[in-house]
Amino acid sequence: MRNHLILLVVSKILIPFLLLFAFYVQMHGDFGPGGGFQAGAIAAAAIVLYALIFGRTASEKALPPQIVQAGIPLGVLIFAGVGIFNLFMGGNYLEYNVINSAHPLEGQHLGIILVEAGVFITVFCTLVTIFNTFSRWGR
Repeated sequence: MRNHLILLVVSKILIPFLLLFAFYVQMHGDFGPGGGFQAGAIAAAAIVLYALIFGRTASEKALPPQIVQAGIPLGVLIFAGVGIFNLFMGGNYLEYNVINSAHPLEGQHLGIILVEAGVFITVFCTLVTIFNTFSRWGR
């Protein structure tokens, strides 16, 4: 698809807005609908669009598969680490208010942001890895 001028121009305009919207959904997730899963899927869609338009080689140059594959367990570790930290602080698993016992609301806000970041990283990296794996089949 590298020879289609309209697709090239539209994708160059669309991809930054997709990533910006993914960031918005991620940051808005603790105030309303949205969060890590939705933002990770939107950001992965932007990378998939980039790979479809500019080629898998360009996509892997911009975002190396080793980094993407390392992100899957990293996101899980962030998610689990927040919960385990809460256990060590004397609270329940994913009971965020013990993160900052002096200001429980700030602790809840920080805990949710960290958990949503872990979910974002895991979903984003998993979806990009699935696309990269399927795009290599038959070659």
